[in-house]
Parts: sequence; structure tokens; C-alpha cells
Amino acid sequence: MLPRLFATLLAVALPAAAQETLVVLSPPATHPDDRTRIDVEALFSMAPPGGYLPVRVVAVNQRKTPGSLTLSIESHAGEDSGVDSTFTLDAPEGKSTTRDFIVPLVTALADNGGNAGSNLNLRINGAFGFQSGSLVSNFQPNAPAVLLSEKLYTPNSGELDKEVNSRSSSYYGSHSFAARFEPSRMPEDWRAYSGYDVMILTDEDWSKLAPGARTAILQWIRLGSRLEIHRLSGSPANFSSLGIDTTGTDPAQETAPFGFGTVHLATVGTDFKLAAGSLVTRIFKDVSSLSSSIETDYSRSAWPLHLKFGGRAFSYALFIVVLIAFAVLVGPVNLFVFAKSGKRHKLFITTPIISLATCGVLILLILVNDGIGGRGERIALIEVRPDSGENKAYVLQEQVSRTGVLLGSTMTIREDAAINPVPIAPSPWARLTPGSAGSGMRFTTNLSSEGLVSSGDWFQSRSEQGQLIRAVVPTRGRIEAREGGGPPVLVSTFDFPIARLYYTDRSGGHWTAENLEAGKPVTCNPMIEADFNTAWEAQALTLGQRHRQFLRSVRTDRDRYLALSTSAPAIETLDSIRWTETQTLLTGPAFR
Repeated sequence: MLPRLFATLLAVALPAAAQETLVVLSPPATHPDDRTRIDVEALFSMAPPGGYLPVRVVAVNQRKTPGSLTLSIESHAGEDSGVDSTFTLDAPEGKSTTRDFIVPLVTALADNGGNAGSNLNLRINGAFGFQSGSLVSNFQPNAPAVLLSEKLYTPNSGELDKEVNSRSSSYYGSHSFAARFEPSRMPEDWRAYSGYDVMILTDEDWSKLAPGARTAILQWIRLGSRLEIHRLSGSPANFSSLGIDTTGTDPAQETAPFGFGTVHLATVGTDFKLAAGSLVTRIFKDVSSLSSSIETDYSRSAWPLHLKFGGRAFSYALFIVVLIAFAVLVGPVNLFVFAKSGKRHKLFITTPIISLATCGVLILLILVNDGIGGRGERIALIEVRPDSGENKAYVLQEQVSRTGVLLGSTMTIREDAAINPVPIAPSPWARLTPGSAGSGMRFTTNLSSEGLVSSGDWFQSRSEQGQLIRAVVPTRGRIEAREGGGPPVLVSTFDFPIARLYYTDRSGGHWTAENLEAGKPVTCNPMIEADFNTAWEAQALTLGQRHRQFLRSVRTDRDRYLALSTSAPAIETLDSIRWTETQTLLTGPAFR
């Protein structure tokens, strides 16, 4: 019994060298052979500045009774902003149980202590006792968050960190270039990678990934991230041999677009030493940092969606009048009329009545002025991939809303999504603004069978808030192209109408079409290149800066369309928000 248990524990512990241990719980034995043990580890050594962190729990229950445990996790940045989540695990008697969880993280703004990372506090309790642990992260503010495989991390992390800190003037201490990971233990949910911007590994590492993990990483790249694969000098590895479909890219090229992201092939020596200076320069220059985008793109007065949504003056004057009236009533009128000399005992009756009446008037004014629920606008940039059997839509959704009185703030996002609150331009309605260090906002987010269940300060009464939502959803929708020597004929299979479409054919010709409905062929009309570019740019300018660059980056692709609709479904959040307009920009390759 003991040798077999030791072998089990050794098999669990050895592959974990590249991971970060959060908790090791060894409860008191309940019989002589009881070596029950609970291990909790982060599969990446540092948490990113938002998104999720994959956590693995291994429960070896050698007791004669089943048990359960609860993980309570707080991801925090600064002193008082954070996300709380809870996970449960059942551990049958006499068995080893392994579960992977993806832990929601706070969106860490650089002002929160000067680091662009999320710090975790974890508590485990239940039938096996209590234990706690933590994980501290220290990415450089506004720099790309990088994942580096163990094979490259061990010989290079010191020089890479040194290079990063030589370029930083921060007085908050040293920062790390990358978090490390072990390829054979990678998650199979794209959201596990959603807080990072870059992944760097070798072609051998890539081959060690499970098929599900490889698919998840490719989905993450489609949403705007970067993958770098370093191969040994003389290696024949290329995009095709690595199973990465870069159709339309010259096979000799080392960098290829992949959705809104990129994949890059590089060369490394047999010692796996990287040129720290050139690598850091390339990553910092070529990669758009998600955390920097969240911090700056939406808080500027030039966020197009926010400008379109418009502002609203705060009604100070009316409330001041009510408060002055209250002061007059509860003071002199109350004292000299309602409870005049000789009847002062009436103050114990009139004062509460006046106070309650004033509160009622204030509540009535708020309800009349602001209403119940809220209204907002949203825009989504969606990469649609029907090719190679993928049948996925990659959604980048920006949204802004203003609320009145909310009767509840719990929402359920049913799609596989990551949501980040974004700082917006200061106003009397804004709660999360630049430099506010998170404004003390608290969120509770839990993954359930129904989806992502969230509550807290995502939406607050009488507030203005913005969010960025990224999602990967299945779809059978596509634009089919039929070319027979004349103008292209396009057929939409989307179950919503498309108002206008712009299309570049295989030979580089530019076309447009209007009023596409499902199953109805529409013949395109030609466009001159200048008009086509102007129309494409006009749509790009409706997006935030990062997404604007994504749409610009695919403008010159051949056999690609851009379709516009105001009837497409969106990623739904709080039910009580009335979305007055949802603008959708769909792009992708035409299907044949």
C-alpha cells in the first residue's frame, strides 16, 4: 500500500516543477496507512493583469470516508479592489482526484501598486482541514504579459528580467519578463490564457501540448495574441508541419497573421539561450498589451462608443432645493409651528415624519429622473472562421451603459467569455476612472454549469460603466462566395440581416453589396480602391484603439469581407440594461 501511494504522489509532484505551489495540506491521519494530501498549484508561475489563472487541485484521499473541500480565492490589486470566487471539489475515499479550475482575476491597473499583475490569496477548508496560500505577480506595467516555456525560462529568465528592468524607471521594485509553464500540463480552455499577450515556446514544446490545449491556444491567438515558436537551427519545422493553418501566407515567411493575432517562427541554438535584448525589443515593439489597452483606450475622451452614447448632466440643483426645504421644515418650521413652545414633545413625532417624507421625495425624484434599470450601447468586432471545420466566432465586444436604480446586479454570461471592467473618462456618473486605483470595486465571479455568474460592482445604481468582453462561440454562419467570371455573388447564412458588406476577391478586386438576407444570393457592385479603403477605415474608427488596429491589420487580405449589421446577437450581461443599439462588424474569409 505505502509503496504504491508513494509512487502516486511522486508522479504528481515531479511534473509540477514548472508550476507554483499555492497550498499543500496534509491532514492528520485517521488510520496507520492514511497519507491523505491536498495539493493546489497554479499552472503558470505568475498571474496575469486580468482574465483568468489556471489552478490544478490534486486530492489524494486515503481515508475510508469521502470528503469535500472548498477553495475560496481572492484576486486583488491595490488595497481594496478585487474579485472573489469559490470552487468545490469532492474527493471519494481511497482515490486520487485531479481537477483544473480557471480562477477569475481582478483587472489590475498599473496605478494599483505600480505592478501589472494580480495577487492571489487562497483558502482551502472542508473535511480535510484548513490551509491558506498566496501568489504574488510582478509584470511591468503596460508591458505585454508573457508566458515562457520551462525549457526557455530556465536558461534565460535572469537575463530577460535584467533587460526588462534596465528599461524601466519604476520605483516599485523589479519586474519579471515572463511567467513560466510546463507544456505537458497546459489547460484546454482558451480563457486560461486570456490575461496574457504572448506565449513563447520551442517546437518540441508545441508537440508536447495535448490537442485540446493546442486548440485553446490557437483560439486565444485569433483574439489578438501572439505565439512565438523557437526551433533549432536547421529544423524543418514550419507552420504547416506544426499544424497551424496560415493559408494565404508565403511558406518562407517567419511571421503570419492568425485572425487578429500573429504566429512567429524564430531560431534558437542547442543551448536554448535567447538574445535577451532583441527578444524584449521585438516583443515590446510588436505586441499590443491588453492591460495597457484596457487602461487607456476607453478612458480617453475619444472612445468612439462613449462619444456616441453621449453624456448626461447630473441634477444637482433639484436635490439641493429638496435638502434646503428639508432644512427649513425640520428646523424653524418644525420648531415654531409643528412643535411650538409648550408642545416640544411633538418633535419626537414630527421630526421622523419630516425625515421619512424627505427620503420618500428623494427616492421619487431619483426614480423619475433616472428610472429603473439602465440603457447602453455596444459594438462588437467578430472574426468568423468557417474554414477548416473551425466554425467559430471570435468576439471582441465593447460596451458602455448608464444606470438608474438597479434592483439587482447579478448577471450570467452563458458563453465562454472573459469580461473586464474598463476605466472611462471622468464624469459625475463614472465610478472607475483613470488613476482611481480600482475605486475599491469588488466583484464576485463564479463559473458554473450555467456559465459565468457574476455580481458586485460590474453594474452599480446611478452609475456609468464600460466593459470589454471577449468570447469564443460556435457558429454555422458564414459568407459564401460564388465567382463565375462576372461580379462575385455572395450568399449569407447568418440568421440576421446584413445591411452592407465590403469584399476583396482573390485577385484583389474590391466590391460592395447591400441588404444580404439568409440564403438569398446578392450580386456585388465594384468599388475603386480609394473608396473601399475609406469605407473600411470609417468602420475601424468606430472601435477602441486596439480593436481599430486589429481591423486595419486585415484590410489588405484577399478573399476577406467586412459585413455590417445592427441585428446580430451580442454577448448578454445584465438583464435590466436596455441596449439601444448593438453595432456588429463581422469579418473573415469567404467560404467556398
